[in-house]
Order: sequence, then C-alpha cells, then structure tokens
Amino acid sequence: MKIGTKVICIDDSYVEGTAEELKKDCPNWVKKGQTYTIRAIQDWDFVVGLLLEEIKNEPKYFKVVNKFAEPSFASWRFRELKENEVEVKQLEEVLI
Repeated sequence: MKIGTKVICIDDSYVEGTAEELKKDCPNWVKKGQTYTIRAIQDWDFVVGLLLEEIKNEPKYFKVVNKFAEPSFASWRFRELKENEVEVKQLEEVLI
C-alpha cells in the first residue's frame, strides 16, 4: 500500500476491552465495506497505521510511542481495491 491507494475496510470492530478508549481517542471511525484513500502511512514498529483522506481525528499523545500524532487505523483493517473495483465503486457513487 502507498499514499493515494484506494482501500476498502474489511474490519471495523473494536478489540475487546479497547472500545471505550478508542471511541474517545478516535471519534471518527472506519466503517466496514466503505472505500477510503490513504493520505499517510505511519510505521509504529508494532503496527502499520493508515491515515485516510475521508477521516480526520485530532492528534493525541500516545505514551507507547512518546509523541503526539493523529490516531491511525491498523493496516490489517483494510485491503487494497483492485482497479476494476475502484471503477465500480466510483460508478456506484455517481448512481446513488
């Protein structure tokens, strides 16, 4: 995956025990089946996070990495759209 890539969310669930904290830190959440565009990629050593054009959240302090950053979404929550899927999604958006 790279910046500008179209992806589709395949998992919008919360890991058990983290929902309350995630909803506070990241109020704008992804939706399964929704298409997004990657605007930045964050490699946190323990997970690769994606920032999306369609979703923005306020930066927060993350103790685990000792810095302020916009919350990103784990890359495993998405799969890259194939070129023909992008065209179909764009057509669906026009028709809706």
